[in-house]
Amino acid sequence: MPTEPNENFTTTRSNLTTPILGCPPVGIQLEGVILPPVLTIDVILGLVGNLVALWIFCFKLKAWNPNTLFLFNLVIADFLVLASVPLRIDALLRGHWVFGDVMCRVNLFLMFSNRSASIALMTVVAIYRYFKVVHPHHRFNRMTKLQALWVSVLVWLLVIGPRVPMLAYNHIKGSGSRTQCFFFTSYKEASRAIIVLVAMHRILTVLEFIIPMAMLLFCSIRIAGFLKGRQMGKANKVRKAMRVCVAIVAVFMVCFLPTTVTTIGVWVIRSYRPRDCASFYTFTQLNIVSLGLNFLNSALDPVVYVFSSSMFRKALIGSLPRALRCTKDPEDSGGDVPSSGTQSTTQQELKPMRKDRGSEAM
Repeated sequence: MPTEPNENFTTTRSNLTTPILGCPPVGIQLEGVILPPVLTIDVILGLVGNLVALWIFCFKLKAWNPNTLFLFNLVIADFLVLASVPLRIDALLRGHWVFGDVMCRVNLFLMFSNRSASIALMTVVAIYRYFKVVHPHHRFNRMTKLQALWVSVLVWLLVIGPRVPMLAYNHIKGSGSRTQCFFFTSYKEASRAIIVLVAMHRILTVLEFIIPMAMLLFCSIRIAGFLKGRQMGKANKVRKAMRVCVAIVAVFMVCFLPTTVTTIGVWVIRSYRPRDCASFYTFTQLNIVSLGLNFLNSALDPVVYVFSSSMFRKALIGSLPRALRCTKDPEDSGGDVPSSGTQSTTQQELKPMRKDRGSEAM
């Protein structure tokens, strides 16, 4: 996701960012050199992984449950950003934006919304697993597919709501062969509405990483502590119960942490050390490089599907040629099959303790 001072995501090699007070303009030639190949790899890997995931969800899974529905929404979020990134690659290679005002607004909206949607949906998946393990009798675990659908709708509304104002403003800058599509970086040119919009984007960029990360760490620690406290702490069982949270935390750290850290660094320097040009240049360049990782989550999300859904994992393995299939995972005997089918491994592990937890809130 583009971040200050690099909201001008499509700025060409020859353009310069806006100077901060006494510092000369910052050259961003690195953006045009590094981002096109990195983004191209992101798109190729993301398309391959998510097309396979979409095929399995639509044609191989005979039964869906809430967890599957949350993962399917994550596939939709990935396809939205994969449809927008190629336009960015084209603009970087051409040196200017050729797709017009409407496509510029939609493109920025999709890119900014994808990060928020991916983070929110992955957090929901982790919380769903947390309740399955730590609170197996909670009514949250009796969620129907219709209720899961409404949860997904609510997540999407919360995600796109703060980004909708972006569609109301023209983000095209320059004219002729110098036309660019980018978020404002110069407050001298920006209206008050744009300044508020950029400030909102800054706040969301940080909060939508810190809060979900704290929740993910909480879920992981609680799952591990619960299983060990119940004398179910065999390494194999703990590893299987935690692998969803671990996979999601790993995606967070690789894809979103660098952008968040460099964004905070740029803001701090702009606010408190406006003449420290060396630090400003360093964080600007690091921020540019981190943009490529920001969209890598679309390529890594299929890994989350494999770890978080035994139904998906079994369907994927069953679709491979027999020679490529690994030894059957004993957890795949249940996984997250709906209640009308075989019990999940988590439910089987927790079965002995259900009598002494009968008083738990439903």
